[in-house]
Amino acid sequence: MARIRIALAQINVTVGDLEGNRAKIISWMHKARDNGAYLATFPELSVSGYPPEDLLLKQHFLADCQDCLNEIAAHSKDMAALVGFPEHCDGKTYNSAALMADGNILGVYRKIELPNYGVFDEKRYFHPGDSPLIFQLGEVRFAVTICEDIWVEGGSSESCMREAGVGAVVNISASPFYARKHHVRLEVLRRFASRVGASILYNNLVGGQDELIFDGGSMVVDRHGALVCMAERFTEDLLLYDVEAVDLEPGRTAPSRKDSAPTVQVPEPKRPLAIPAPPLRVPPELSETEEVYAALVLGTKDYVRKNGFEKTVLGLSGGIDSALTAVVAVEALGRDNVVAVTMPSQYTSSETLSDATLLATNLGIRLITVPISRIFRAYMDELTAFLGEGPPGLEAENLQARIRGNLLMTFSNRFGWLVLTTGNKSETAVGYSTLYGDTAGGFAVIKDVPKVMVYQLAEYVNAKSERPVIPPSIIERPPTAELRPGQKDEDSLPPYHLLDTILKAYVEEDRAPEEIVRAGFPSELVIEVVRMVDRNEYKRRQAPPGIKITPKAFGRDRRLPITNRYRPRPR
Repeated sequence: MARIRIALAQINVTVGDLEGNRAKIISWMHKARDNGAYLATFPELSVSGYPPEDLLLKQHFLADCQDCLNEIAAHSKDMAALVGFPEHCDGKTYNSAALMADGNILGVYRKIELPNYGVFDEKRYFHPGDSPLIFQLGEVRFAVTICEDIWVEGGSSESCMREAGVGAVVNISASPFYARKHHVRLEVLRRFASRVGASILYNNLVGGQDELIFDGGSMVVDRHGALVCMAERFTEDLLLYDVEAVDLEPGRTAPSRKDSAPTVQVPEPKRPLAIPAPPLRVPPELSETEEVYAALVLGTKDYVRKNGFEKTVLGLSGGIDSALTAVVAVEALGRDNVVAVTMPSQYTSSETLSDATLLATNLGIRLITVPISRIFRAYMDELTAFLGEGPPGLEAENLQARIRGNLLMTFSNRFGWLVLTTGNKSETAVGYSTLYGDTAGGFAVIKDVPKVMVYQLAEYVNAKSERPVIPPSIIERPPTAELRPGQKDEDSLPPYHLLDTILKAYVEEDRAPEEIVRAGFPSELVIEVVRMVDRNEYKRRQAPPGIKITPKAFGRDRRLPITNRYRPRPR
């Protein structure tokens, strides 16, 4: 058998849905077999979903995962499959991959390199493996790896792969998305292929899980580091690739040395290989804006649907943040599943109100109007005697936001709609939000999107439509919370193009304030931004989860103490 068809089954599974995940894996095994594949691979921990977090501390969960794996193995008739699962053995838990064929589990590989940085916390749950898994299928020798194994240069199994004459390395992965990470992955694969001298068959998870997005983009890189083919991103896909022994480096199919790792022999299927070879496809490159938008849509869709909601509701202010959130929600869920509520006050301009109405019309969504002026006055009338002398201040501004939050949550409680919040990363970073007001809700769609990128995404939405979906006046109008007469965001914040640059340096790159000043920013501005970021951790800790699209998002990525008096020493 000179040619072996491999199917990289890039699937969207749900954490904890063992029955659903089992059924999906079996279904895609059948699909792979129907497309002539001899070996089907599935992403990291595809039985349990990734990341299962503290479910891994429950013995019954691990036992159920093993039962589901055995049931999957029973369907590996006349083919082989490689399936990721959490394995519990001799009192230890491993991040493992099971090699199965003809109804049996032939071998298990345990992930050696466990990531413990950023969003990863694998050393909390898993023990590292200590030996490779190499198997022979036809004339080709394969090695199994899991995600981080190929990211660590000089890993313990690399020399073993070379000694064993491995021609192809299978890597099953759950690599979370951030903008442009696809290029980082490709470079990692290229370097690994060069070090090992083998082609890489990389199968990445796709789908949303809480804050994380997995964007797929499974691919094959040859032993020279060239990209051969790639699956679609942000959607389930079956990538077919024929490994041919004649294309391998001379000597790669030679028997391994006696002292190298043992090789598992996989039975050759009795059916002929489908002819002709599948096309080697590579989807068009996505721009940063395109991939971020796709991530927001996928993340919103999966969070809402996987958590059992049908409809969502959001406050539509006539501003750009709520406009973009509404557009994403409609694309993710359909117009019938998005309800907008506009809640004008005495400070709401006729322009923003009319823009909210026009946007709802353009999107074809239901718009409910609930004025809040009388509610606000009732609150203030009851509180006047207790607030002391002087004109209303910040408490009156935030009260309006909290009234709006209460109204949205009332609709949520009455009809079971999930409230989508509309705050962006720039506001979240400096605390330019109202706790229990505009932060009240179940999911923060653009929580990790800086304000400047919000504008880029809005322009992208309009550019890809036949006519502007978001009214141009929303994009052109200076941003304002409209909580007092003539209010503008820049009354309280630096211009967003400056703010976002400083935030990127301080939050995402962990640069000290003095470094940022030396990069050309005014010292007073940097100090004030850093102060706002540091003192608002308590707000961020209480905010709803949102989609990660930057290298370092608030929440899973960046975990700082709320009570924190640290200030960098001058240097």
